[in-house]
Amino acid sequence: MPLDFAMSLMSVMEFMLWATLGFLFWKKRLHKRFPALNVYLALHVGSMPVLLGLLYIQAQPWGHQYFPFYFYPYWAVYIASAITLFFVTIEIFRSVLSSFSGLKRLGTIVFRWVALVSAVASLGSVSFSHLSVMIIPEIAFALMRSVSILELCLLAFLCLCLNALQLSLKDIAFGFGLGFGLMSANDFVISAIGPGNGSLTAPIQFAYEGVILITLFTWTVYCAMPERVRKPMVMPANSTIYRWNEIASALGHSTHVAVQQPANGFFLTDVERVVEKVLTRNLQGNESK
Repeated sequence: MPLDFAMSLMSVMEFMLWATLGFLFWKKRLHKRFPALNVYLALHVGSMPVLLGLLYIQAQPWGHQYFPFYFYPYWAVYIASAITLFFVTIEIFRSVLSSFSGLKRLGTIVFRWVALVSAVASLGSVSFSHLSVMIIPEIAFALMRSVSILELCLLAFLCLCLNALQLSLKDIAFGFGLGFGLMSANDFVISAIGPGNGSLTAPIQFAYEGVILITLFTWTVYCAMPERVRKPMVMPANSTIYRWNEIASALGHSTHVAVQQPANGFFLTDVERVVEKVLTRNLQGNESK
């Protein structure tokens, strides 16, 4: 089987998995729970057939003049996907902590600041000294690199706090977090060992595409499974995560403590009573004498 035909076949399989995933996602009305993820799926399902068609045209011997028609839409979708993924990671993080209102509120604030710092640090590595069209891929890669770090952090958080949060492996939030973590690791590996200007038919590209197909298939299975009903979480009062949630709930809110105050003149009244008792005893002692 020729390599170009095999890669084309894998690309068609990827689009079919994206379409199937989107159909199941919208059929189960998961877009109400994950609105940012809904935008991310719609972006891929809608743009992929157009980009594949433009790629096929500009790959022809007579299609070099159509390269800009593929270049700009591709990187526009890439940058839009990176920006959308910032909101998707926060969305999954909030969904996992939905039973802990305090930790969810505080964690969301910290997560947003970390995302901002990561984006600024990544964009700071882009050289703006020589402005040209090729700066667009550099900005896109910088944004995707920063969001990939967040996705790996999210996956590490899910794996470390799985038992503490009483989160099931069958929960769809965990499934999407796992998938995005795999995709991020896949991007880091391909950027570390892959050539900078590698061909789409290079062997490493098949491994890269294979991980994407596995991730999409995993997401499709998660969406096809019956959604697990989330029961109210019961935590012991002495559990560590319960105490952290109470502390996080108290942070940022003005707490009014009711302190019992003595009545006006309370101290002077007691003194007067003591003095009266002493005088009464002295008078009684003098009378007896």
